[in-house]
Amino acid sequence: MHGAREQGLAASTGWRAGVDTLDRWLGRLTELPAAGLVLADIVVLLAGVVSRYVFHSPLVWSDELAGIMFLWMSMLGAVVALRRGEHMRMTAFVAKASPDTRAFLDVLALAASLAFLLLVAHPAFEYASEEAIVVTPALEISNAWRASALPVGVGLMVLVSLLRLLRVSTAGRTLAALVLVGVLCGAFWWMAPMLVPLGKLNLLIFFGGVVGACVFAGVPIAFSFALATFGFLALTTKTPMLVLVGRMDEGMSHLILLAVPLFVFLGLLIEMTGMAKAMVQFLASLLGHVRGGLSYVLIGGMYLVSGISGSKAADMAAIAPVLFPEMKKRGARPGDLVALLSTTGAQTETIPPSIVLITIGSVTGVSIAALFTGGLVPGLVLGVALCTVVWWRYRHEDLSGVERASGRAIGKAFVYALPAVALPFVIRAAVVEGVATATEVSTIGIAYSVLAGLLLYRQFDVKRLLPMLIETAALSGAIIFIIGAATGMAWGLTQSGFAHDLAAAMEAMPGGKAGFIAVSVVAFLVLGSVLEGIPAIVLFGPLMFPIARAVGVHEVHYAMVVVLAMGLGLFAPPFGVGYYAACAIGKVDPVEGIRPIWGYLVALMVGLVLVAAVPWFSTGFLGK
Repeated sequence: MHGAREQGLAASTGWRAGVDTLDRWLGRLTELPAAGLVLADIVVLLAGVVSRYVFHSPLVWSDELAGIMFLWMSMLGAVVALRRGEHMRMTAFVAKASPDTRAFLDVLALAASLAFLLLVAHPAFEYASEEAIVVTPALEISNAWRASALPVGVGLMVLVSLLRLLRVSTAGRTLAALVLVGVLCGAFWWMAPMLVPLGKLNLLIFFGGVVGACVFAGVPIAFSFALATFGFLALTTKTPMLVLVGRMDEGMSHLILLAVPLFVFLGLLIEMTGMAKAMVQFLASLLGHVRGGLSYVLIGGMYLVSGISGSKAADMAAIAPVLFPEMKKRGARPGDLVALLSTTGAQTETIPPSIVLITIGSVTGVSIAALFTGGLVPGLVLGVALCTVVWWRYRHEDLSGVERASGRAIGKAFVYALPAVALPFVIRAAVVEGVATATEVSTIGIAYSVLAGLLLYRQFDVKRLLPMLIETAALSGAIIFIIGAATGMAWGLTQSGFAHDLAAAMEAMPGGKAGFIAVSVVAFLVLGSVLEGIPAIVLFGPLMFPIARAVGVHEVHYAMVVVLAMGLGLFAPPFGVGYYAACAIGKVDPVEGIRPIWGYLVALMVGLVLVAAVPWFSTGFLGK
C-alpha cells in the first residue's frame, strides 16, 4: 500500500513536471516573437523617419507594415501578460479575503477569462477569414496576414489559461470555479428570452452588474468588459459576434497606439542607460541641502522623467531606487516616501508623452500635439501644490549633517545630466517641427538614448535588452487588449442608445460648463480608482468629449481635467492600483502610506480645482 502511494505521488509529480515543461515552451514560443516584433516596429518606424526627413524619399509601406506587426505584438503581448498574471485587475477586495477565498477567486478569474476566450474563438476565426478578401493598399497582401493575429492570440490565451489552471490550483478548486462559471453562463443563456423585452434595463444588468461583479471579484478588467459585452450583444441583440471582434480590432489597430510600446521601452531604456539617474543626481546637487530638498527632487525628477517615458510604473521605477536610500538616511519615513511617490504619479499624468493622452487622441480625434502642449502647465500647477505640502512637513528638518554642494559640483552634475535633460525637449521639438509624428518620435528618443548610453554614460547592458523587450510587449499587450475590449463595450453602449441618453442628461444639467466639469471630475475620480485611466477613457471618452464641445468646454482643457481626475483616483488608496504599484516599487507596506498620503491628495485636489477653473493653464500655449 505504501508503494502504491509512492507510485501515485510520482505520477502526480511527473504530470505536473510535464505541464511545467509545456508552459515553459509556450512562454518561449510567445515571448521571443513578441520581443522581436517590438524591436522590428522600432526599426521600421525609425527607418521611415530617416528615409522621409533625411533622404526625402518616404517609405510608403512603413506604417502599414508597422501596423501589421503591432497587432501581432499586441496579441502575443496579451498572451505573455496572461501567462505572467500581469493583466490589469482590481485586487482591493480580493486582497482582504481569507487565503482560501483569495485562492478560489484567483482561479475564478482565470475561469471567467477562459469562458470569454472560448466564446470568442470561433467569431475571431470567422472574422480573420472574412478579412482574407481585403487587400492592403501599400503592400498589396491579404489583410488576413494582419487579422489572423486575433484568432492565433485567442487560441494561445486559451492554452495559457488551461495550463495556469492546471498549475496554480488544486483539482477540486479548479473544477468548482469552472462549474460555477459554466452554470452562470448557462443561466444567462437560458434567461435570454426574458432579457430581450427588458430593453435598456439590460445595460444595467450587463454593464453594471456583470462588469461590477467581475471587476470586484478580481477578473482582469479587459476580460470583465469583454465578457459583459459578448453577453449583452449575444443575448439581447441580433448582432453577429464577428462584429464585436471587428470593433475590438478597430480599437487595437489605431496606429497612434503604436506609441505605447515604444514609449514604455524608452522608459526602461533611460533607466538602464543611467540617464534617469543623471537627471536626479543633478537635481539633488541643486536642492539636496534645502529642507525637504530630496522631496522636491522627487517631484521635479518625476516631472522630467515623465517627459521621456509614457509609463508611470517605468517613471517610478527609475526614480525611487536613486532617491529613497538617501531620503531614509535623512530620517524620512517610508510611508511618507511612498505617499509622495504615488501622488507624483498622479501629478505627472498629463506630462507628454503620457500614454493616457495618446489614448485620448486615438479615441476622440483631439490633436496629439495640442494635448502634449496643453499637458505641461497643469502638471506644473499640481507639482507646486505638492511642493507646498513638502515645505510644511519638512520645515523643521535637521540638515546639520548635510553638506551643500559646491558650484563646481553642481556645474559638473549639470554637464553630466545635460544629454538626459535635453531628451524631453528633443522629443517635443521633433513633433512640433514636423520631423516625426507622435507615434514615430519615440523611435528618435530610443536612438538618442542608445547613443547616449553607449557613448556618453557608458552604461548599456546588452543582456537586459531581451527582458526589457519582453516586459514592453507584456505591458503593452495588456494595455492594448483593454483598449480593444473597452472599444467593443463602448460600441455596444452607443448602439443601445446610451450615448444619446447620456448626452441629453449632461446637456440638461444645471450649472452649464461649470456643472458639467464638476460632474466629470467626480465621475472620472471614481472611474480612475475602479477601472484605471486607459479603459475609462476608451469607454467614456467618445461619449463625453462631444458633450464637452456642445456645452462650450475646450477639448484640450477637458482632457487635462479628466486625466488629472483619473490620476487622482488611480493613485489614491484604498482602490487605486497605482498606489499599490508605488508601494511595490518602493518596497513599502501599503498600510504605512495611508495616513501621510491624505495631505498630498488634498493638495492635488486643490491643484485640480485650479486647473478646472482656469482654462488658460491647459490652453494658454496652444497655437491660434
